Amino acid sequence: MISTNDFRRGVKIEYRGEPYEVLDFQHVKMGRGGAFVRTKLKSLVTGKIIDETFNAGDKVPKADLEERQMQYLYSQDDLYYFMDNETYEQTPLSEQQLGDKKYYLKENMNVSILYYKGEPIAVELPNFVELEVVDTEPGVKGDTASGGSKPAKVETGATVKVPLHINKGDIIKIDTRTGEYIERVKG
Repeated sequence: MISTNDFRRGVKIEYRGEPYEVLDFQHVKMGRGGAFVRTKLKSLVTGKIIDETFNAGDKVPKADLEERQMQYLYSQDDLYYFMDNETYEQTPLSEQQLGDKKYYLKENMNVSILYYKGEPIAVELPNFVELEVVDTEPGVKGDTASGGSKPAKVETGATVKVPLHINKGDIIKIDTRTGEYIERVKG
């Protein structure tokens, strides 16, 4: 059990029989009344975000989650296959379970997969991934990183806004949490 007074961003709780992650929280103390905690929770199963209010000091169960290190192998049809690094057992996840994270998966990439009651529910990617630009308008000599931006398609199918000097074949670093361009790694 975890007290609502101990809520922090990223804490994973069980609420209404489902695992949730605390995205945001605010402790509020009104004049004479009791204190309460306003939260924004994200379902780790559906991805749905809800606003919920708890009384200060209430106890909620901590989510029974297990995290396993796995390696992304390949995709076939709508399934993405991961291999457990310890048991070599393969686990398929659907396109729906991955959501937009599928755009940052590269073969042989190590990821963390969250299990809830023995079932895989979510993938946690590394914060940054390096991908090759496969399609973009040609860069113009003299354009710098501080100029405008243009769309670029990377090897995994994602489209990222990049500075004008980025060319096809460049390797760029992308933040997987926001989908934003960070820097050119190799060009």
